[in-house]
Amino acid sequence: MAKIKEDFVFVPLGGVGEIGMNLALYGFGNPDKRKWIMVDCGVTFPGPDMPGVDLVLPDIRYAMDLGDDLLAILITHAHEDHYGALLSLWPRLNKPVYCSAFASGMLEAKTAYERDAPKIPIKRFGPGSTLKIGPFEIEPVYVTHSIPEPMSLAIKTPLGRIIHTGDWKLDAEPTLGHNTDGATFQRLGDEGVLALICDSTNAMRGGVSPSEREVSDSLASLINKATGRVAITTFSSNVGRIRSIAQAAEKAGRRVMLLGSSIHRVVNVATDIGMFDDIADFVEEDEFQTVDRKNLVIILTGSQGESRAALAKIARQEHRNVDLAPGDTVIYSSRIIPGNEKPIIETKNLLSEMGIDIIQDHDALVHVSGHPRRNELETMYKWTRPEICVPVHGEAVHLSAHAQLAGASGIPQVAPVRNGDLLRLAPGPAEILDQVPFGRIYKDGNIIADEAAIGVGNRRKLAHVGHVAVSVVINKHGDLADDIDIAAYGLPDVIESGEFMEDLLFEAAAGAVTSIPKKRRKDEDLVREAVRRAVRAEARNLWGKKPVTTVFVAKV
Repeated sequence: MAKIKEDFVFVPLGGVGEIGMNLALYGFGNPDKRKWIMVDCGVTFPGPDMPGVDLVLPDIRYAMDLGDDLLAILITHAHEDHYGALLSLWPRLNKPVYCSAFASGMLEAKTAYERDAPKIPIKRFGPGSTLKIGPFEIEPVYVTHSIPEPMSLAIKTPLGRIIHTGDWKLDAEPTLGHNTDGATFQRLGDEGVLALICDSTNAMRGGVSPSEREVSDSLASLINKATGRVAITTFSSNVGRIRSIAQAAEKAGRRVMLLGSSIHRVVNVATDIGMFDDIADFVEEDEFQTVDRKNLVIILTGSQGESRAALAKIARQEHRNVDLAPGDTVIYSSRIIPGNEKPIIETKNLLSEMGIDIIQDHDALVHVSGHPRRNELETMYKWTRPEICVPVHGEAVHLSAHAQLAGASGIPQVAPVRNGDLLRLAPGPAEILDQVPFGRIYKDGNIIADEAAIGVGNRRKLAHVGHVAVSVVINKHGDLADDIDIAAYGLPDVIESGEFMEDLLFEAAAGAVTSIPKKRRKDEDLVREAVRRAVRAEARNLWGKKPVTTVFVAKV
């Protein structure tokens, strides 16, 4: 009988074919007893089709089933789509977590903020050291991204080395941290790279991204030209951008205020590890009225139109301490995440009604992405010279564009994958061997479960058609012992004729009961279903929609 050979495999459970929820598994060994590591454990955020859901998490059934063969979790950086599921999912895995000092600080801050958060054992690591975990030798590599201390991971096994890029870009003049370490990537390429598991987010965009320094200079110019207050909204995790804004404000003779709990949390962590040592103290929120309009810059949350964020509250004139006036300026130093267009436009409209000047990325250079464009991807290919390119981190159109670029750039093999694919990287040509369980689960308050278990489908239905509750009480003779009670939620109060909806539904329910012979009214299930059908049918006749209907039947 042929001996089963060791292999080196890659399994994405999230982030491939979608933006967000990044989670990758790497396995090495005989197929029946591989050892595994997990890279990243991220979330995505619910849309309007998921009412009440707090977070969307990757389904980790497969990772859980690995048991003791899953050795560790490594985090490339502290963006929510790469580490945001840790607090929710770690108790199901209970493995050591390796991450940077900044990511560790962010996780500790989240732990303090969230009730009943688990105590996760953190081991700090970063470029300049090599980590040995089971059959894996992991070398972190400096990269540039829109958050402090991001890293790529060069993961070596006896069957070859892969590079998991994480999120990265090239920036000759980053305002915080290191540029992407081209020398190390070239050295790895010289030593031999089996596969490049690479960010695809901007694979459809040509050229090279502008430098963060250029954005900083542009923001400084805009602040200098402004005559009133300047409010700049950006992603709270973009510490380099926050530093750039603060430095630009200082040069313009302005003081800086931070507004929004997430920005305060991130800046506190960054301050603890020395990233704001050269920045002047920020204005406290209760000092707002004491600072002249032309002497203030506000850095605040709300770039994605979040209704509870600082910018939206100011736009609705509901913020308790801070307001803006005609002639003030709001700068959106961010990109629009797909799906957030409507709330962003709503906030901008409110600001415009107030006479606020709005500056966006099509008006001036106020934002640059943290992901590589096509020329940057080609540079990474030249540095690393991989045998295989595996496009990840993107929707289908991004992955397809990346695959075409990699093929045109001469990479010998391009291996398209999607979530759940078990891809063999070695030995032999890259090949999808199997499909493993994958999908989405949801954090809903204190509960984590699939869609059916938390009732999202029913909530969706309730949001569209409302709910009618009916109470029927029948005595031992089969007569109604009391008036039927009806309560309708989310239905029109009055129909076109001017009649009350509940009155007409009451008549339908009463008619359904009286149409059943008295002797048969002792069958509660029969009465319940007859009333339910009658009420739904009448609602459809009057309104054109069938509400969710619950009927309670009691016998006395």
